[in-house]
Amino acid sequence: MFISKQNKIKWPLLIVATVFVVALIIFGVMRFDIPLYVWMQQYDCRVWHWFAHIFDAKVWVVVFGLATIFMYLKKTYDLRNDPTTHMHWFNVRFLFKDAYAKLKNSNAFLVFCSLCLSGVIVEILKFVFGRARPVFFDTFGIVGFFPWTYEWAFNSMPSGHTALSFAGLVMLGMLMPRFKWMTWTLAFMIAISRVAIGAHWPTDVIFGAFIGMVSADFVLAVIRKIK
Repeated sequence: MFISKQNKIKWPLLIVATVFVVALIIFGVMRFDIPLYVWMQQYDCRVWHWFAHIFDAKVWVVVFGLATIFMYLKKTYDLRNDPTTHMHWFNVRFLFKDAYAKLKNSNAFLVFCSLCLSGVIVEILKFVFGRARPVFFDTFGIVGFFPWTYEWAFNSMPSGHTALSFAGLVMLGMLMPRFKWMTWTLAFMIAISRVAIGAHWPTDVIFGAFIGMVSADFVLAVIRKIK
């Protein structure tokens, strides 16, 4: 979204988009978060809960982490069995030293890096903002921010599920353009599910989606640039 065909970040577009998203989030917190959240609760159904469980943030990390390990082992095995490399089974130091060279063109590795970057950003911002989850509004009518806490009830912004889903699916869309419409559609469905089941406010998922998109762009730009 913010990356050119030459794998360079479109900084002017990214700056404009950042300003727009920040303004939208501020306006949303003050104006449309509560009415939009209440309106979406009437569409809460089992399908949205299925999305929330299947595409859990931890599931994304574990699946693509294992896929990255598998790709590394596969390329290591292929290299060890290539008679032109003169490698031996005990040459472990060389294998780990060149792990990046083997993985940089692996789709699983690119997605995994995108997930990790977005995950780190999300965890830091959750701690900084400390936004109360919608459950407080549903039960006590309380909304607001309680910064500098790791408590689950106060880490609503941004949505981690949405951020990691967009990070992984946007990356897959860039790597496989033919299926881009499918990955983006799935990412939006996951984002909607987070509000529909009452886990996040609308601005939480908007913020998370933006973080995921930017993380995917930065990872692809940086890794493709490093030789």
